[in-house]
This record gives sequence, structure tokens and C-alpha cells, in this order.
Amino acid sequence: MLNFLLRRLAAGLVTLFVALFLMYLLVDAAIDPLADLIESTAPNKAELIAQRTEQLNLDVNPVIRFFWWLGALATGDLGVAWKSGQAVSAQLTNAIGSTIELVSAATVLSLLIGVAVGIVSALRQYSAFDYVIIFFSFLLYSLPSFWVAVLLKQWGAIGFNDFLRDPVIGWPVIIGLSLVVGLLWSLAIGGTATRRLQVFAIAAAANLALLAYVQLTGWWDRPQIGPVLLVLLGAGTAFAVAGVFAGLHNRRALYTGLTVVAIGVVAYFPMQVVFDQVTESHWLTAGLALVTVAVGYGVGRLFGGPDWRLSARTGAAVALVMGTLIFVDQVMQVWGPYFDALAGRPIPTFGDRTPNLGGNYWVQVLDSFTHLILPTATLVLIAFASYTRYARSSMLEVMNQDYVRTARAKGLPERLVIVRHGFRNALIPLATIVPIDVITLIGGAVITENVFGRPGMGQLFVRSLEQAEIEPVMAYLLVVAALAIIANIVADLVYAAIDPRIRLDA
Repeated sequence: MLNFLLRRLAAGLVTLFVALFLMYLLVDAAIDPLADLIESTAPNKAELIAQRTEQLNLDVNPVIRFFWWLGALATGDLGVAWKSGQAVSAQLTNAIGSTIELVSAATVLSLLIGVAVGIVSALRQYSAFDYVIIFFSFLLYSLPSFWVAVLLKQWGAIGFNDFLRDPVIGWPVIIGLSLVVGLLWSLAIGGTATRRLQVFAIAAAANLALLAYVQLTGWWDRPQIGPVLLVLLGAGTAFAVAGVFAGLHNRRALYTGLTVVAIGVVAYFPMQVVFDQVTESHWLTAGLALVTVAVGYGVGRLFGGPDWRLSARTGAAVALVMGTLIFVDQVMQVWGPYFDALAGRPIPTFGDRTPNLGGNYWVQVLDSFTHLILPTATLVLIAFASYTRYARSSMLEVMNQDYVRTARAKGLPERLVIVRHGFRNALIPLATIVPIDVITLIGGAVITENVFGRPGMGQLFVRSLEQAEIEPVMAYLLVVAALAIIANIVADLVYAAIDPRIRLDA
């Protein structure tokens, strides 16, 4: 492992040096810092051009200037953007922070939704559900991102803000949505006609009850999760996670999940006091998340059994969901002041922060979330289509392998065949795609950031090119190239972790 990492890092450094050298020469030849002066009609134009040439060392050979830049980089100096006079490191820090917020949310959501839907689509091959997913996957994949972004700004922000003035959903709409949800669940679960009818009735009734609760309690005016929804969502999560990880016949895993839900509901009330008494921060939130997962894992360990790891994993997953719900509930409690501060239009269409908003930690988190909704949805819709197709094709290939047929011939339950033998191996192709996709997005979702005005990496790159500032451009290329090399190394490590046939010490 160590030899592998050393070899890849050495090769990566050589590749990074060559890439930066070539890109410096290309950028230097492509942009002209003197263009605005050459086109001007100032009487002292020649003098200004001479001053700018001396200031930027434009009369020095580009190769020499590259090594000057490289030497400064070795000391941690990324230079100064000559037009704004701002340090490039400060510009890069602000841009990459905004981009990472967007990339993290979009990647996690698109992976979870895309892979889950793709796996189910593969298991229901040539069914009505499969054809519906194929249709929407190709439709979303073919849509230009800027068009999706503009539509979301119109209907997801402007339209939704208008809806919040009088948040009433008609009962025909509620019933229609419930029937559609029930139909989709019945198609996804499959089985006999009786089973599909049962699933349809349960899903439609559950969705109808949820929307009726939202409508009758005035949830839109004061949205929150609260103890009631916490119990319902937690119990549903416990059954779902236990069913996937261990099967509902594994009572220890199921009881672990339900116990964690009970602990979460009990902890909900003292946590309200804790949040009011402590000074919140992202580090505190991360620490609480780790403690929450550890408690869930510990509950599963205490239930024991011959396969206690299944119970422990179930407990950890359910605990993470419960902790997330409690966190989201706390954020939603400041919705009223935030709604009033923004004059009743809380879903923004521009930027990543509301200027001069003020407020405590929870207001700032809510403001960050609302600014992430539309750009994240844009990236998720586009990435969902590709991840669904990858997951579906990979799962279909795996389920036709000899070892899957052997597992079935041994009499293993279908859930075990799918989860342990099919799902894990179906993730192998994604191990290469996902790290590269993440790095591509960190490089800047240029179109999405431009439409929504987020000051991320893509915006930094475009703005620097427009202003003919080579230092920010090179800083951007340095980060993207370095992360691309790291992403390939991470992909190899993930491959080795997922596929036991691969050895890194070979």
C-alpha cells in the first residue's frame, strides 16, 4: 500500500508540474493584460503601456516567469490579482468554500437517489417502473443545465414565494398526488396483483395523511418536524434500514433501529435546551453527529447476537437519520424571523448569502440552505440521470454473473443475494466515476454558478479570464489539477476496498 501511494504521488507530482507548465504558457499566450490600454485613446497611452508591462513583468520570457511563479508557490504565495489588488489565496478560499457547499450537497443527494432508483430499476427490468425511469433519465440527461436552472428560478423560487403568500393546496391536488405516489411505489415494489394493490393503498394513504397534516396544521406558515413527525419518520427509517441491511426477520436489527428511534425522541426535548445554552458552530455539529452515530452503533452492539455487526450498522444509520432530523427541526424553528426578514420571499435566486442578514448560527445555516436549494436541485437533476443509468446497467450485469446464480442455488434469501452479492459489486464502476465527477464539480459548475450568481470556483475562473489576471487562473488550475490527481488515487483505493480481486501491492 505504501509503495503504491509513493509511486502514484511521484507520478502525480510530475504530471502536475508538466500540466501547470503547459497551462501557464497557454494562458499567457491567450490573455492580454494590455488590451484595455491598447484600445484606449488616452494621450499618455504609450507611457501607461510601459508602466503596466514593467509592473507585470511582461517583457520577461514566459518560461522564466513561470519558474518565478513556481518559486513563489513553494513559499505559499499565490500572488495578487493586479486589477483588484486582492490576494489570490483569499479569493481562492472564498470561491472554493462556496463551491464545496454546493458540491457536497449535490453529490450526496444525486448519489443516494440515483443509485437507489437505478438498482430498483434494474431489479424491475422491462417493467412499467423501469420504462418510466428510463424515459425520465434520458429526458433529464438531455436537458441543458442553464435551461433547468432558469425553470427552477421561475417555478422553484418565484412561483413558490408567491405560493407562500396564501399556502393552500387544493384537496383535488392532494388526492391526485397521493394516487401518483401510490402508483409509483406499487410499480417499484412489484409482485403479484394483490401485493401491488396493497402497496398502492398503503403508499397513497400515507401520502394523503402527510399532505393533510401539512395542510390542516398550517405547516407552511410555521414549518417544523416536531415530536410527531420525528416518531413517524424515525419509525419508517428504522423499518426501511433494517429491511435493507438485515431483513425484517432479523429482530435484533429491527429492535436496534426502533430503540435508537426511541432514544432520539427522548433526546429531542433536552437537546432543545442544549441548543439554547451552548454556542453553536459547525465543529460542534460535527462532534454531535459523531456521538450520535457512536450511540447508535453501541445500541446495536449491546443487542448482540451472532451477527451483531448488522445490528450495529442498522443502529448507526438510523441514529444518523434521527440526528439529522433533530438538526433540521432546530434550523426550521427560526423560519418565522427569517421569513419576516426577507419580506416573505425566503427562497433566493442569486448569491450564496443574504447581505447584512445578521442573526444567530441557526439563521445563518437556514440562509445557507435556502441559497443552496435551487443550484443543488439543478445539479442533482442532471447527475441523477447519469447515476441512474450507471447503476442500472452495472446491476444488470452483476445479477447475471455466475456467483449470483450460485448464491441463489444455495438457497440464500433474495434480499441477501441483492444486497451482499449484487449491490456491492454493482458499485465498482461508480468508484471510478464519482471521484472524477466530484473533482469536476469542485472545478466549478460554471453554468449553474453563473445563472445563480454563486461566487464559486467556476465564477472565479471566468472572471479572471475576462480581467486577464493570470495569477487567479493559475491558482484555479493548480487546485483542479491537484484534485484530479488525488481523485484518481482515491478511485484506485476505493476499487481495492470494494473489489477483493484487486491488490495494490502487486
